[in-house]
Amino acid sequence: MSAAFVPHRMAFVRALRRLLGKPLGTFLSALVVGIALTLPALGYMLIDNLGSLANGMTGKPEISVFLNRNVDQAGISAFENRLRTDKRVSALRFVSRDAALKELAARGAFADVTGALPENPLPDAFVLEPVGSDPAVFESLRVSLTAMPEVMHVQLDSVWVERLHAVVELGQRTALMLAGLLGTVLIIVTFNTIRLQILTQRHEISVSLLMGATRGFVRRPFLYFGFLQGMLGGILAWGLVEILILVIAPHVQTLARTYNIVVDLHGPNAWQSVSLILFASILGWVGAALSVRRHLHDGMVD
Repeated sequence: MSAAFVPHRMAFVRALRRLLGKPLGTFLSALVVGIALTLPALGYMLIDNLGSLANGMTGKPEISVFLNRNVDQAGISAFENRLRTDKRVSALRFVSRDAALKELAARGAFADVTGALPENPLPDAFVLEPVGSDPAVFESLRVSLTAMPEVMHVQLDSVWVERLHAVVELGQRTALMLAGLLGTVLIIVTFNTIRLQILTQRHEISVSLLMGATRGFVRRPFLYFGFLQGMLGGILAWGLVEILILVIAPHVQTLARTYNIVVDLHGPNAWQSVSLILFASILGWVGAALSVRRHLHDGMVD
């Protein structure tokens, strides 16, 4: 091992011994951190699941394209071929005017009305499923379809998509702001924990400094302690999120089944889990650094 890493290894071991030396106090401090981070993490995961849940409740977005009455069968076939070659269209189906009238007549409220009509007033239509769920793609496709001579009217069913994007974006920003606010809890907890350790070891630190120990040598164990405490809090937060997702998932699935929806709530993936733990660790390090700077460098320890 390089000589440059030896002091860090020694400081890490000392910090780990301090954590293990008071398991109850360490667990309670980490639990406070874990609970504080669980709230935004769980909110973020629920927002992350909201997209699939809303898709299941609302169905795929569709664009209805109504054709002019004077378009013959050959024109309909040519128009269909153009739609199938459009990369913005993932699926389509043709609804003839006769099929549309029969579907309308099958609804009890319109049976008498359709039976009294002298002729079928409905046009032939295509129902398209655009690729993805980006409202900009929907609008681009609508403009292109409207400009085609065969098209009489285009009905864009993307209002729910725009609302979903707005809700998801708002939820994610709220969860991140909540994470920032509650992250200060971790910093405060670590700040006070390190402060108490410095006060407890005040004389020991003073003797070490008088014997020639550098500020870095004295500072490192406290920084690693804050890092490890934050990491432990992050691990607890990850575990709490997984447990809460498992607890609420059956209830959400029971509710979804009443709407004939299949919902599979998932917890944080590997990247999200690592990010949560790393975020907590960095906040712990920051809290320790602030406490050390305040109480070790500003004259509390002479």
